[in-house]
Amino acid sequence: MLHQAKDGQQAMEILQAQQIDLLCLDLTMPILDGIGVLEAIKTNKIECYVVVISADIQAQMKERVASLGALGFLEKPAKAEQLLELLHKFGIR
Repeated sequence: MLHQAKDGQQAMEILQAQQIDLLCLDLTMPILDGIGVLEAIKTNKIECYVVVISADIQAQMKERVASLGALGFLEKPAKAEQLLELLHKFGIR
């Protein structure tokens, strides 16, 4: 099943209500940004793979999202093939 959230708060509501296998997360969202979502996932021990897809590609930001548990980071505009390659790299199907 596929879900789309309008903001970080709604993303967290979905994550807390259902088992989500993969979250494609933008860093720039209203109410609760992507870093806030990653922090909440870590704090609440929610188990799901997270791939950050963002235009903010600074090395510092990549390190930050990795330290918060993101599986990987793709630069916008990301292609489906790039996401699949990243998932296969970690043995996720």
